[in-house]
Amino acid sequence: MVALAPPVAAARETAASVAVSLEGLNKRFALRRTWAQILKSPFTHNYAQALTDVSFTIERGEFFGLLGPNGAGKTTLFKILATLIIPDSGRALVNGFDCVRQVREVRRQLVPVVADERSLRWRLDAWENLRLYAVLYGVPKAEMKSRIEHVLDVVGLANTGTKTTGQFSSGMKQRLLIARALLARPRVLLLDEPTRGLDPLSARALRTVLKDDVCRGQGCTVVLATHNAEEAFNVCDRVAILDRGRLLTTGRASRLAEAFTDERYRVWVRATGRAALDELAASGQVLDVRQTSVEDDGWTVMEMRLPGGPSAAARVLASLVSRHVEVARFEPMQVSLAELIERVQQSSRAQEQSNA
Repeated sequence: MVALAPPVAAARETAASVAVSLEGLNKRFALRRTWAQILKSPFTHNYAQALTDVSFTIERGEFFGLLGPNGAGKTTLFKILATLIIPDSGRALVNGFDCVRQVREVRRQLVPVVADERSLRWRLDAWENLRLYAVLYGVPKAEMKSRIEHVLDVVGLANTGTKTTGQFSSGMKQRLLIARALLARPRVLLLDEPTRGLDPLSARALRTVLKDDVCRGQGCTVVLATHNAEEAFNVCDRVAILDRGRLLTTGRASRLAEAFTDERYRVWVRATGRAALDELAASGQVLDVRQTSVEDDGWTVMEMRLPGGPSAAARVLASLVSRHVEVARFEPMQVSLAELIERVQQSSRAQEQSNA
């Protein structure tokens, strides 16, 4: 028989595994007013609610995503965790330290990275940029050289030599910002839309560095704020979806993607492929089959829903090939962020009605 841990011991073990804990966070900001409005009503104040009763936890060593449109509250949440602003109510903890009462301890645990290339010294090379911030971070002189070499190697900038930062591409500058943050050896890394403005190849390379080298290799908890649903679901372990300052849902990225993206696929086939897809629809292997267009070169574009995830998609593709259907492309369709949020809201309302 396995002995159960006492409740107090179990609670301590759970707390030890949590990197970030948010409990009922609320934050509002006063809206700017014109001089005419101030003179007319000098004692009247209007507010915008940035966060409303936000609560969730992030495990240590987790790659966690905050997904939401502009104005969802992601940046406000980051500023509270980074001890830059104080919540109106609620509590935020970073590795057990309170973001309001234990500011110094929190700043030793956490480093924010904002996509702002202007904070780099463009006339200095990568090494000189990092040496400057190593001094500011208080890195011991005996460790400075080895630590700079290590973080440059992690982000793939070890061979840039004397090339000035002003000559770097956007992707290289973003990686240098991350290297700069890693100098402080943070246990939690906050990334506010780090791939914004990057081309697809640079964005993919940066995501690989973050997940494989920083999160997995360094054991660092990474919190990624993004408005890109594809990025959140494909990169993160778990995702929290925010909208207008409210937490809609949290969960494993794979489960949320399966639950709210409808598993829709698009396929390019020759004309004979329509009959084959109709047969698969009749047997229930595919749903909601419809033709969307016919390309100039004769390919017919079809859309469908495939319940069952990648395994079901592989079976459908194999069935088309066994029926001698020519397939040019077969790819999942990405739902827009607005559609995703709407579906989460609909699901939440339906659940509330069923519980009533």
